[in-house]
Amino acid sequence: MDRKQRLLIVEDEEAIRTGLVDVFVYHGYDVEAEADGRDGLNRALTGEFDLVVLDVMLPSINGFDICDAIRQADREQPVIMLTAKVSDEDIVNGLRLGADDYIGKPFGVQELVLRVEAVLRRTGRSPEAGHEIDFGDGLVIDRANLCGRNAKQELLFTRREIEILTYLHQHCERPVARDELLSEVWGYAKHLDIETRTVDIHIAKLRRKIESNPKQPRRLVTVRGAGYRLIIE
Repeated sequence: MDRKQRLLIVEDEEAIRTGLVDVFVYHGYDVEAEADGRDGLNRALTGEFDLVVLDVMLPSINGFDICDAIRQADREQPVIMLTAKVSDEDIVNGLRLGADDYIGKPFGVQELVLRVEAVLRRTGRSPEAGHEIDFGDGLVIDRANLCGRNAKQELLFTRREIEILTYLHQHCERPVARDELLSEVWGYAKHLDIETRTVDIHIAKLRRKIESNPKQPRRLVTVRGAGYRLIIE
C-alpha cells in the first residue's frame, strides 16, 4: 500500500485550519496542523512532511521567519504560503524567502488543492545526478546538489530555482513563455487560469544570484513579448 503524502498546515485561524484539514484529508492526504508559529516551525523542521502550507500572520513566529528557517535547513522542502490577497509585499517577501508558491486570502479551496497537487507532482523530479550547467564565463551550476560557483563565491539554490534553470537550459535555443514555465515547472494544468507573480519573482531571485548586474541581465534575459531565455556562451 502506498504511503499517503503528508501535509503540515500552519494556520492560527481555527475555522480555516479545521476546514483545510478536513478538505485535504478528504482528498487522501495525511494531515497535521499547528496554530502557533513556533510549534509549526518545530514540526516543519522534522523533515516528516511532503509539503508545508504556511500562513503569514501567526503567533510567536510569523510565516516569513518560518519559511526562512525552513530554507536554511532544507532547500528542497516544498512550501506554499497563504498571503493577504491585497498585499504585494507579502507575496514578494514569501517568494524571496524561498516559498514555492503562494495563494491569496480569501482563496478558493479547490484552487489551493490544485496548487498543492501541482507542487507535489514536481517533488522528487531531480535533475540527473552530476550534471552541471556551465555558462562558459566562470559560472557553473551543480543541479544535483542545488549549488553553484563563480569567481567570487559559492551560490546556493532552492529546488524550484534549479528546476527553472534546468527547463530554460533544456530550451535555451528559444525564449520560454511565463505560462509554459507555470505548466512545465510548477505543474499547473494549461487550462487553469492561474493569477500569480511567482514566475516573475523567481526570475528576479535567480538574476540576483547568477548576474553580475541583475538590472542589466546577460545570462537570464527577457525577450519582450516572448518570455525568458537562458544565454550560454
